[in-house]
Amino acid sequence: MPARTNDEMVQELIAAGDLHNPTLINAFRAVDRADFVLPEQWELAYRNYPLPIGEGQTISQPATVALMLELLSVEVGMKVLEVGAGSGYVAALLAKLVGEHGMVFALERLPELAEQAKGNLARYGWPQLKLVCGDGSRGYSTQAPYDRIIVSAAAAELPDEFKGQLAVGGRLVAPVGGYPQDLVLLERVSGGFREQRFPGFIFVPLVSESPA
Repeated sequence: MPARTNDEMVQELIAAGDLHNPTLINAFRAVDRADFVLPEQWELAYRNYPLPIGEGQTISQPATVALMLELLSVEVGMKVLEVGAGSGYVAALLAKLVGEHGMVFALERLPELAEQAKGNLARYGWPQLKLVCGDGSRGYSTQAPYDRIIVSAAAAELPDEFKGQLAVGGRLVAPVGGYPQDLVLLERVSGGFREQRFPGFIFVPLVSESPA
């Protein structure tokens, strides 16, 4: 039987092996996915697939979000950049993970979605989360460097700006490539970068509003 509550969804993710980290499990329990879907999608909020949120965008399926955040390995007190905030679901999870002494900067390009996310996130009232409406295709240099960067839209190649805004010891998780895409985990180590790839994902494209 499909999950009918947020707790049931979390239990399904744990049972399927998609959620392991206890801190991340607590974040998933604290942030209700139904708060970030459209009213007409409420009955489907806890299903393990993406849902439309308007403007041609989607909220990613819970299993994909879980994998990305497991790979990202966010810790309390970190500074995190999210590119492609959508309706605000991942931003809320990140804010829970960094805690009151951390900071999350969540960028959303589309004003309509940024307003939607702002309303959704107001339910939680976390001061450690700043939502920015703007083009995130080249990151957000104003607040760089970041301990963690997560990108929820796919680029043909990982922009150099993202790499440059990642602190030494930091991690970046982003979809890269054509259709389907690879989910890339990039770690910045002394002297360079270390990369792992996980194939078979589908994300909306990363769009730039400024010339290359």
